Amino acid sequence: MYKTIFSFIAAVILTSCSNAQTTSTPTRLSATAFAEQLKKDNTIQLLDVRTSGEFKNGHIQNAINASVNDKHFEEEVSALNKTKPVFVYCLSGPRSNAAAKQLRAAGFKNVVELPGGMMEWRANNLPETKDTSATNAKGLSLAQYEALLKSDKLVLVDFYADWCAPCKEMKPYLDKISKDMADKVVIVRIDADANTELCKTLKVNALPVLKLYKNEKMIWDNLGFVDEATVREKLR
Repeated sequence: MYKTIFSFIAAVILTSCSNAQTTSTPTRLSATAFAEQLKKDNTIQLLDVRTSGEFKNGHIQNAINASVNDKHFEEEVSALNKTKPVFVYCLSGPRSNAAAKQLRAAGFKNVVELPGGMMEWRANNLPETKDTSATNAKGLSLAQYEALLKSDKLVLVDFYADWCAPCKEMKPYLDKISKDMADKVVIVRIDADANTELCKTLKVNALPVLKLYKNEKMIWDNLGFVDEATVREKLR
């Protein structure tokens, strides 16, 4: 009898643990899943960890802005409720990941990231709110971008952001190539933060991105860090 009761209790415990694991919220979500959770749960504290300028140019409705790179970040997020979920995002993932680590270290138990950030959000045509006083929110139009490609030389377009570490690492050698190969290639640098609509149109959903054009046709593109030797090889 006791053995039967013990087996029953053990089964209940195992079932409860299994259900808890399958119903818990993942720590990383796609943009569409992120949006669905925001609709379902009004206790979620939504945190945008980009700069105030980026935030003004477009953010998810009801988000709180606290730049993870600001020295007051820890002080600002200390006002959040540690017992409630915190959903965090940036432009393309790295900053929100850094913020999530800080939040968890500070005692926040339920922190959910949007790895694709606002780039993935925009790529899925999800709604965003913009500050009407923000300037240059759209940046270059597609027509203006295409005009930049009209050249008898190769055109290398560098999509970057000031906060992007790989972008900063690549800039010195791109500047060098621009001088060394001025007779053969034109390098165009486009700030992704200031050209959100263009990035959405061209499906630039992460950084850095290089696009190489010849006679206005793209002949090579690259997502993520790439070394100088590889770029020079593509330009030969």
